Amino acid sequence: MELREIGKTGMKVSPLSFGASSLGGVFHSLKEEEGIQAVHTAVDHGINFIDVSPYYGHLKAENVLGKALKEIDRSRYYLSTKVGRYGKDGQNMWDYSADRATQSVYESMERLHVDSIDLINVHDIEFADLDQVCEETLPALVELREQGIVKHVGITNLTLRHFVYVIEHVPPGTVESILSFCHYTLNDDALADYLDFFEQHKVGVINASPFSMGLLTERGAPDWHPAPAQLKSVCEKAAQHCRSRGESIEKLAVQYSVSNPRIATTLFSTTRRSSVLQNIAWASEPMDEELLKEVKDILEPRFRDTWLNS
Repeated sequence: MELREIGKTGMKVSPLSFGASSLGGVFHSLKEEEGIQAVHTAVDHGINFIDVSPYYGHLKAENVLGKALKEIDRSRYYLSTKVGRYGKDGQNMWDYSADRATQSVYESMERLHVDSIDLINVHDIEFADLDQVCEETLPALVELREQGIVKHVGITNLTLRHFVYVIEHVPPGTVESILSFCHYTLNDDALADYLDFFEQHKVGVINASPFSMGLLTERGAPDWHPAPAQLKSVCEKAAQHCRSRGESIEKLAVQYSVSNPRIATTLFSTTRRSSVLQNIAWASEPMDEELLKEVKDILEPRFRDTWLNS
């Protein structure tokens, strides 16, 4: 696979990368050994960026990923994890304090069996007091960067305008990358409106969830999906149209999400080796531009519809 740099970090990554949320059993039940095999398959087939969080599966994803990484040479991948969002005993928790962020980094390194983190992110800042993120969370991570414990610092978020607020309220170079999800997909490309801003501030762009958390799949959105009913309906119609053309909407979704060279990489998540190989194959094939236009026409009535995070 070609490599693209995340902003000015020097991290040159595959356009398609591995999101480890599924290793926490977030979307489906998990057979641990299958999840470990999926990670190995991804790295063996050219994926060199892996993203996780202590929140995913309430520590489970980091623990399973750590087992997988024990068997992979550290030079073969870049590793990203997060601070700020956690969970325990089935309850979600948020803590964006400096002390908790620092402690969380060391805890993650222990679970992941590494002695440094390539990219540390403040997780889902739409849940945070943005001023606390600017004045407390990010400075704590910058201090760890200065110590060499982490190499680069980023933020993740659903609400795109929050990226702008934080980047404009911290010293230049504080935020080196952003991770946005569900905003560069077939049904919503709002992330594109912000690319000039990110480039002007030398901030790299990571995209996640090319399937829009299940909207753009043959199976359709899961029951818990927060999208409005009208958006779910047009996505179902788009999937049916792809099927009628002998194609899958998943294939088109992956191809579209990796097609913009201004976006360094797009994260997908799975616990299945076969899905890893399928996504890599799709990403390497040329996109059917005619089918893309037809699908976009179907999605147009609800294009860029979004939802509040939950």
